[in-house]
Amino acid sequence: MGKKAKKEAEPPAKDVFDPLPIESKNAATVVLMLNSPEEEVLAKACEAIHRYAEKGDDNKGTLVGLGAVEPLSKLISHQDRLVRRNAVMALGAMASHNEVKRCVKKLDVIPSVIGRLAPEEDVVTHEYATLFLAYLSIEYTSKVQIFDHDGLDPLIQLLSSPDPDVKKNSVECIYNLVQDFPSRAAVRELKGVPPLLELLQSEFPLIQQIALKTLAMVTNDADSRVALRENQGLDRLLEFLGTKEFTDLHVEALRVISNCLEDDEAVQFLQETGGLDRLLLFTANPSLPEAQMNAARAISRAAAKSSETRKILHEHDVEKVLISLLAVEHDGVRGAACHAIAVMCDNLANKDAFRNHEGVRPVVQLLSSDNAEVKEAAALALSSLTNSNQLNAYAVFEAEGAEALVQQLAETREGAVAFSAAVLTNMAAQEMLRSSILSHGAVQSLTQPLLSSSSLVLSKATLALAALCCDSEGRTEIRNSGGLVPLVKLLNSHHTEVRRNACWAALVCAGDEPTAIEMCKLGALEILQDINSSSNLRNKFSEAALHKLLDSNLSVKYSLTGYLSPSNITTDGFYDPGQTKTGHRVPALEHLSKQDVHQHRAVILVNGKPHEQETPEPAHVDEKQQDSPGAARSSSVLSKSSTKDKTPSKGKSKGRKEDEKLKDEEETKHQQETAPENMLWVPPHDSAFQTLVIEASNLVQPLHEPREQAIALAKLVSDAMGGSVERERLHEFIWELHLSELKFELKSNVIPIGKIQKGIYYHRALLFKVLADRVGLSCSLVRGEYNRAWNQVLLVDRPPGTAGRHLQPETYIVDLMHRPGHLMKDNSPEAIQYQLI
Repeated sequence: MGKKAKKEAEPPAKDVFDPLPIESKNAATVVLMLNSPEEEVLAKACEAIHRYAEKGDDNKGTLVGLGAVEPLSKLISHQDRLVRRNAVMALGAMASHNEVKRCVKKLDVIPSVIGRLAPEEDVVTHEYATLFLAYLSIEYTSKVQIFDHDGLDPLIQLLSSPDPDVKKNSVECIYNLVQDFPSRAAVRELKGVPPLLELLQSEFPLIQQIALKTLAMVTNDADSRVALRENQGLDRLLEFLGTKEFTDLHVEALRVISNCLEDDEAVQFLQETGGLDRLLLFTANPSLPEAQMNAARAISRAAAKSSETRKILHEHDVEKVLISLLAVEHDGVRGAACHAIAVMCDNLANKDAFRNHEGVRPVVQLLSSDNAEVKEAAALALSSLTNSNQLNAYAVFEAEGAEALVQQLAETREGAVAFSAAVLTNMAAQEMLRSSILSHGAVQSLTQPLLSSSSLVLSKATLALAALCCDSEGRTEIRNSGGLVPLVKLLNSHHTEVRRNACWAALVCAGDEPTAIEMCKLGALEILQDINSSSNLRNKFSEAALHKLLDSNLSVKYSLTGYLSPSNITTDGFYDPGQTKTGHRVPALEHLSKQDVHQHRAVILVNGKPHEQETPEPAHVDEKQQDSPGAARSSSVLSKSSTKDKTPSKGKSKGRKEDEKLKDEEETKHQQETAPENMLWVPPHDSAFQTLVIEASNLVQPLHEPREQAIALAKLVSDAMGGSVERERLHEFIWELHLSELKFELKSNVIPIGKIQKGIYYHRALLFKVLADRVGLSCSLVRGEYNRAWNQVLLVDRPPGTAGRHLQPETYIVDLMHRPGHLMKDNSPEAIQYQLI
């Protein structure tokens, strides 16, 4: 007993420091303690910093300023388990602060934190390590570092942790990482889909929500969708949708299903298991509008994938479901339904189904919505419904959609304008619908979209013009509304489709002479010539538009091409300014008439009608007559009215022309004296030419054979132009002096063709053509070189014994100069001599 007491009374060893309990209320002191070599001190200091940091962001900032981050980043790898845990807790609590994030990036802490995710670490360490990574994974550079240091694998493993906080932090970090494509593929490769699906059974809605968001990102990868199907993911998701407790999460679940429906296999799987009917039933039943909106989007994505999927959806009456969504009082749902309708209409059966279920009218009514996006979506749906479906187009008309669509052309949203124009294009194929559209001012409303910077708007607007301007009413509107100016400019568009559609519209608008002339004034002819000269820019519509423009403006055509076909029927107002080089503009007749008299070639004018009379329409040529070579056309109104007149004798020709000359001079003088200054310019009347027309009609009409008609008309032309001239004495035929005298007499470079009494080849050929057009004789006009021009007629040589047999016609050249009325076979030596020498 005494020995024991003595032993207890012994003093402690000299080299041992007695324990010193420390209490500090100064953060700086605690931060200094982080450099202590004692594990107990380190553990308590880290714990104190953790508690201090969790009190608020200001405290976290203070700790950064005191330099706490660097020692803590070292302590997370400390040998002592408690020190490591408390250090991770402190860093995890501080990681939400931006300055902390900046510091840990510099210190390269992420690899050490990933090391704390090892299975041997305790749950608390896992919780704060994943919290730390969740905060840092928001930024791209940290995402890359986590991925590069294989952080995904342990995070996926921790999805199965018993601790809900670890699960929540891990799945949140994974969600941030899968925003980038490489991480999505890695999640699948690391078999991360099954544990993500397991989280759907969590009792914590936040974990379920983040898991669904993560699956929505991961299933953007096709292989991940396969993995989800293989792990009964679709069944789980549909079961999730059927649980009312999870109503708030249905939107996220539908996003995942929407991705999965991109695969035909998923659609077939749902069809086989009854899941498709469950999905459509969920879509149709009233629920959260956001859920219905996502359900409609899921249908849309599935339908967009393949025709087979659309067929499956059609078999399950998806049209009824989508039509029901149009009545939901939510703009997002209506818009999504319209988009789904547009996609479904890629199949003809679906278009008919929407009409049969009375789905067209509800879509038309959405054009009056207050929401611009809904109106655009409705126009998109209607453009698909009416595409190549005239019954649906008529249904839109019956629903009074024409006026609403025209009004939509003034919208600011490019899609709304473009899709509305597309619907109008589809409707305009029916004449009655087109008239209704025009009555609402559609052409004028399309003028503004032609100035848009959007290639989609321009493409659809020009196409709509092509559909609406196919008759005189539409072409008159585009002229009056100023739409030709922007249309012609669009011919120069660098966008292939816009340029092609503009050429199409130009082709249609050039269908009548007033519009064609106006387009020529705006430079359409030169632009089309440039386009057609380029193999890259040329298209079928540009070529057709150029030909149409020329056919509607024969003066320009003859000047540029040097050729008028038998179907090119000249009328009063035609003029020949001579050959114009390709790419140059042909001057207007009014401009030429106002030029000072010069020494260049005279402009020849054809104008036989007095100003107070209307110009008669050219002789009608039906297709059969035009196709039968050499067949005479039916008489013009003019020729019918003059058949009672007798043909003037040739001996009176000179006296007749002198009388007509005096008459024309008196008329011209009277017009100049009485015409007000602001009167529109009109070409001078040519009474001599009018007399020639009467003579030609009386001469040709009694003849029945085209050959006889051509010979008779050739002799009349020759007599009017100075008679026959021997080839050897052609140099004695002073026609140039005669033309100069006429220009001096008229004080103009424009000479009416009837006044020419000494005409060379090109004068005679032109006179033959314009007279032939008026008396119904089919012929062409060809310009040659060196003042040459000639006429071609198609005639049939019928030897004896060939009556009733169909013989191939041959082309003949009509001699108007040397042996008037002589017909030369084309390409024969005498024909070549007539053309070239």
